[in-house]
Amino acid sequence: MSGTPHDLRGRIILVVEDEFFIADDLAATLEGHGARVVGPVGSLTKAMALMESCGRLDAAVLDVNLNGELCFPLAGSLIQRGVPFLFTTGYDEQGIPPDLRHVPRLEKPISTIRLAALLSELTSPGPGGNADEREVAP
Repeated sequence: MSGTPHDLRGRIILVVEDEFFIADDLAATLEGHGARVVGPVGSLTKAMALMESCGRLDAAVLDVNLNGELCFPLAGSLIQRGVPFLFTTGYDEQGIPPDLRHVPRLEKPISTIRLAALLSELTSPGPGGNADEREVAP
C-alpha cells in the first residue's frame, strides 16, 4: 500500500463494533491499508478498558449503538486524549449529540474506501489531518 492516498501504515486504530462480520470487515480493511488494529471490541465497557490499557492510539472507529449502549462516553474520552475518530452508524445527524455532530460519520453499510480515506485524513499531518495536533477539528 506504499504511496497510496489511503495509506495507514504505522497507524494504531481502535475499532469498536458490536456486529461480528462488520467488525471483521473493518479490521481486515484497515489492516489491508497497513494499520495496526486494536480490537475490535463490541461493548462500551470493553472499549473503555482497551483504550485505557493500549497506550498510543492514532484514531478510532466507533459504532454509535453497541447492543443498546451509545458510544458517546467513549467519544468524550477520545476527545480528552486528543485521539481523532469517526462514527459508523445507521443514525442520521439528529441521532448524534449536537456537540459531536462535527465528527465524521459513515452511514452503514460502510464504504471501505471512504473509511480508509477518512482515517487517512484524520491521521495525516498538516491541513485537514490531526497527526500532530491530536484533536478532532470542529
